[in-house]
Amino acid sequence: MRTLEQFLRDYGESHQNSFNQWVHIICVPAILISTLGLLWLVPIGSWLGLSGAAVEWVNGATLVAALSAVIYARLSLWVLVLMAGWFALSAWIIQSVLSAGWSLLWTSVGVFVVAWIFQVYGHKVEGKKPSFVDDLVFLLIGPIFVSIEFAAKLGLPVPHAQGH
Repeated sequence: MRTLEQFLRDYGESHQNSFNQWVHIICVPAILISTLGLLWLVPIGSWLGLSGAAVEWVNGATLVAALSAVIYARLSLWVLVLMAGWFALSAWIIQSVLSAGWSLLWTSVGVFVVAWIFQVYGHKVEGKKPSFVDDLVFLLIGPIFVSIEFAAKLGLPVPHAQGH
């Protein structure tokens, strides 16, 4: 498996344009959260006959998060912590949508579609195809990359990519 530094360098090659970077800083989290929202609707807990809180919390999103955590842990401990934070934020937003009585399905679909439209436009402006076209693993790298980019734009210290 490539190192985190290699993934970030390769991902960065098609994300040099400032406009495209800002599109990604906004839309990658929106896509991540809406994807987890859609996966939240896959009732694995019910299928397994679980009861109580496990029925709601054992779902497609938590399964994908657990599987992704293995990849993130192999890349770096700080990446695992970062992405655990993204998952916690996503779960909070998902619970907020459900508590507000909104349709998680339609809210997630709407956000997902709009965010991808902007992503495609950002890559048109960039003049380069998205990294995931060549390697789907880049779908897992995008949130790490935009977290680092956003922190750098804010002038915050950014962990070294090889920090294991």
